[in-house]
Parts: sequence; C-alpha cells; structure tokens
Amino acid sequence: VVNISGQMCPIFDFSGKFLPPVYILVFIVGLVANGWGLKALLQNWKKMGNVNIFVLNLGLADFLYLLTLPFLVSYHLMKNKWIFGDVVCKITRFCFNLNLYGSIGFLTCISVYRYLAIVHPMRAKGRITVAHFVGISLTVWLFVAVQSLPEMFYSKTYGNRTVKCYDTTSDHHVEDYLRYSLGRTLTGFCIPFLVTLGCYGHGILLLCRTKTADKVLKRRCLKLLCILILLFVVCYVPHHIFKNLNLWSRVLARQKMCSGWFNGVFIAHQISRGLVCLNSALNPLVYFHADEEITAELKAEFWGVKEKD
Repeated sequence: VVNISGQMCPIFDFSGKFLPPVYILVFIVGLVANGWGLKALLQNWKKMGNVNIFVLNLGLADFLYLLTLPFLVSYHLMKNKWIFGDVVCKITRFCFNLNLYGSIGFLTCISVYRYLAIVHPMRAKGRITVAHFVGISLTVWLFVAVQSLPEMFYSKTYGNRTVKCYDTTSDHHVEDYLRYSLGRTLTGFCIPFLVTLGCYGHGILLLCRTKTADKVLKRRCLKLLCILILLFVVCYVPHHIFKNLNLWSRVLARQKMCSGWFNGVFIAHQISRGLVCLNSALNPLVYFHADEEITAELKAEFWGVKEKD
C-alpha cells in the first residue's frame, strides 16, 4: 500500500512469488543453452561465416545478464531486501539493460545482414569484411552502453534497514525516468523491431513470389522469422508497454491520483519482467538458424529465378 498525502493506493506485491522461480529457471536453462550454443558456434566457426561475430556477441550479452540473476533471486526471496549495496544494485540494473538492448541490437544486425546477403548479394559480397563486423559490434555495444549509462545515475536504492533495489528509480525521480524510458523505448526497441520485421518481411515476400523456390528453404526462413517474432512479442513488447504504463501510474500516484488499473498494470509489469529475461534462454535458438549455408541456398534460389526472368 502506498500512502500519498493521506490517500491510499493499494499495490499487491506479486514479484516476490513470481520472479524467483522464473529467474532460477532462466539461469539454469540459459547457462546450459548458451554454453551449448556457443560451443556449437565455435565448432562451426568457418561454416557459419562472418555473421558468427554477431551471434557470439549475442551470446556474451546473455551470459552478462545471467550472472546478475543470483543477486535478483536473493533480493526477491528476502522480500525485496537488498543487501549488496547501492553500487552492485546499479551495476545489476545496468547489466540488465545492456543485455536487453544489446540482444535487440545484435538480432537486428543479424536480420539486416541476412537480408543484404539474400536480396542484395552484390552489395554485400566482398564489401562487408571481418573488420566491418567487428566495427559494427563495437558500435552496438558503445551505443547500448551510452543509452544505458543514465541507469548508473538514477537513484536505485531506498531505505535504511530494508533497502530496496529499484529496476527503474525511486518515486522522487520517476517523472524524469519516464521521459528517459520512452526515448529509450523508441531508439532501443521500436526502430530495431521495425527494421527486423521489414528485412525478413520483404525477404520472405520476394522468396514467396519465386515459384520454383525450394519449399524446405521457405519453411526454414519462415521458421527463423517466427523465432524472432516470438522473441520480440513474448519477451520485448510486453516489457516495454507495461514498464512505461507502470511508470506513468507512479507519476499519477505522486500527483495524488489513484485508479483501479494501477494494480493490474503493476502485476502485468512484474509478469513482463519475468518474460523479458526469457530472451537469455531463447536467444540460443538463433544460433542454430544463423547458418551461412541457409543464406547461400536462399540467395541461390532467389537469384537463380531472377536471372531466368
């Protein structure tokens, strides 16, 4: 229950019961899946081609986040009591955002590369070298780090004995944080999501127009698109919607306005926090569908038909 100038805004604390089991499951499955995926990646390094640099960075982003989960499990099992200090709290939340937007960034890079390799092979062939892949990867990390850096300056902890570790910030700075969150949602999620959908949507549309294209190749390409849509719709979309709605409800609560939808949005936000961490366990699915041979076969199908036309 939140008391704002005598006005009570009841909030049901759902996170303590829901998040620890999810975090434990993701930690175990994520470590096994990413370890297995990275092992397969290294064993098939030459076979997969230069795109493996993006996939490797995707795996590193996942491992970075998985290492923070034991701290969060401890926090929620202790009924939201943070015992690791303000600095560790900020680093934990910073690493979460680094993983989240790093994953989105590298998934987008993989999508754009596959699109160029299939639809515009002459532009991609020989022009995109290992140095370019490394440079793009460093740029993604730099952009995501700068984008997430404000997390280190917003107040993250509150209380003397029972210290809380906010995933956003304290109520005193929530208005500013909402504006920051909306801007990051646009640049870190909405734009990459539209680029990814555009690349795969246009690629599949062109492939479907080629009557002689191999049905197996179409199915494999559609399967990868479904995996990416699953990642975005299940993990990323709910998180950004309910995180910003929850921040808005906190802004309204500070203005002494309480509404019945606050509690529903708060619970939905807690569920979305569990869903968004699933990306660290689901991303390895991308490892096994980023094979350069698939891209080469699709390119051969598409351009073989185009030459006949």
